[in-house]
Amino acid sequence: MGRWQPNARGRLQRAALELYGERGFEQTTVAEIAQRAGLTERTFFRHFTDKREVLFANAEEFEGSFVRALVAAPEATPPIEAVAAAAEAGAGAIQSDRAQARRRQAVIAANAELQERELTKLARLTAALAGALRERGVPPATASLAAEAGVAVFKVAFERWIGEEGEEDLPRLVRQSLDELRALAAGAGAASPG
Repeated sequence: MGRWQPNARGRLQRAALELYGERGFEQTTVAEIAQRAGLTERTFFRHFTDKREVLFANAEEFEGSFVRALVAAPEATPPIEAVAAAAEAGAGAIQSDRAQARRRQAVIAANAELQERELTKLARLTAALAGALRERGVPPATASLAAEAGVAVFKVAFERWIGEEGEEDLPRLVRQSLDELRALAAGAGAASPG
């Protein structure tokens, strides 16, 4: 193996997802990931602290795309619209590789420890959005509610995106999910009393 290999990080992530899908997360070792990527274990540890980190390495970048879009929204933008713009930006940041997103989500869904880590990531995202809204002068309770709703809308859109064939525009699914939430809140989706 050469001393320097291009895109080592990406190759390690792809190799890990392949192996996690084939063998399971728990059964896959760092040595196997490195070997599959054509790299050394030492190279693996230059990029990731452990084999879980392969799945969550882009969390800060993902969160940053949301927060930057929220901060960039005009000041007069209502909180839920600012969060919707943030969710659309986050969606745009990940939609380029749907197959990898599906593989990643399948690995997480099969492991309780990874599910917990994913929930922690989403809780941090919610807190970051609520904080950015508060900095815009939005009252704390309203900021928290808008951030929670925005992350829920994103989650529903993401699940549709990885689960459905045909629809490849994740930002559009985010907007559609927000419209469905609005309709539900307005009573359009409520069941009539029996």
